[in-house]
Amino acid sequence: MISAAVIFFLRVIDMSIDTMRMLFVIRGKRIIVWILGASQSTVFFLAVSQALRGEANILTTLGYAFGFATGNVIGMMIEERLAIGFQRVTITIPHDDGKMADALRKAGYGVTEVKAYGRDGEVTMLHVNCKRKQVDDVESIVFSNDKKAFLTIDDFFPVRQTGFWRK
Repeated sequence: MISAAVIFFLRVIDMSIDTMRMLFVIRGKRIIVWILGASQSTVFFLAVSQALRGEANILTTLGYAFGFATGNVIGMMIEERLAIGFQRVTITIPHDDGKMADALRKAGYGVTEVKAYGRDGEVTMLHVNCKRKQVDDVESIVFSNDKKAFLTIDDFFPVRQTGFWRK
């Protein structure tokens, strides 16, 4: 029973680190990836060693499997809290009196306005590039100005962080 619990917790740690490592790989953070990779492989080795040390039974198998699954979810939760990276919020509004863009600019965000045509005619698309931690603030500004605004959010990777950054 204790062995299964140890395996479970080692796998939770292992997979939480692994999930974070993969998310940093996508963002190109080499040094962080190296540190996380070394840590993850050490914990993985300890988990596998513990699992292979005794006889395989249902508890050690479940500890290994559930630790793996739980570690993935916890890794995602950690990454969401860290909110590392940048996102582009695209706001589509059918009517444009300029208030939405002004409110976003007053809050310190850079806004690019684009006139476009949708199913029902002309629309305005506003593009706001911001840090992931700022997306909730952008959303609250948008929906306080227009509850029917349509938003899409995309991850992106800036080539340079100069010129257009406001906040």
